[in-house]
Amino acid sequence: MSLLILGLVLFLGMHSVVIFAPSVRDQVIALMGPSIWKAVYGLISLVGLIAIVYGFGTARLEPPVLYSPPEWLRMVAVILMLPVFPLLFAAYLPGRIQRATKHPMLAAVKIWALAHLLANGLLADVLLFGGFLAWAVADRISLKRRSVTLAVKLKPGRWNDLIAVILGVGAYALTLAWAHVRIFGVSPLR
Repeated sequence: MSLLILGLVLFLGMHSVVIFAPSVRDQVIALMGPSIWKAVYGLISLVGLIAIVYGFGTARLEPPVLYSPPEWLRMVAVILMLPVFPLLFAAYLPGRIQRATKHPMLAAVKIWALAHLLANGLLADVLLFGGFLAWAVADRISLKRRSVTLAVKLKPGRWNDLIAVILGVGAYALTLAWAHVRIFGVSPLR
């Protein structure tokens, strides 16, 4: 469990610097330069992600159960997950979806985390999905008071929304039917 918590602290902590300490981030970038900052940021985030994945896997071996959700919430979670992948694609394909949601990736993370919290009641699940949900809410709130510039911004395209939906639904179908059970060992449809 401690490895999962360490991973969450590292990964979400690095992703929270801009939320809670933007001036520190700016000072470090001024001192180190943007390239070194990105390398350090990426390395710490990667180490955190690896610790999350490994720690989550080991924490589920002897899982303390916090709550046992009713079986019907599993299907609610499956339905809630439907827009997650299209939102992820829409984050990189500017169009009406991106304009309407403003921050489609954060919307995707919030929906993903909430859906998984509804369907899973182990301590590791609550730490992982609750941590990501709390981070996404804090980041979305902080975006209202800070300006964001995307480093790489594609031009809005007439077909971007359709592409995001088609790719997203396809990725979701693949995840639901095949990838989730193979990667995580659990079928969302069981």
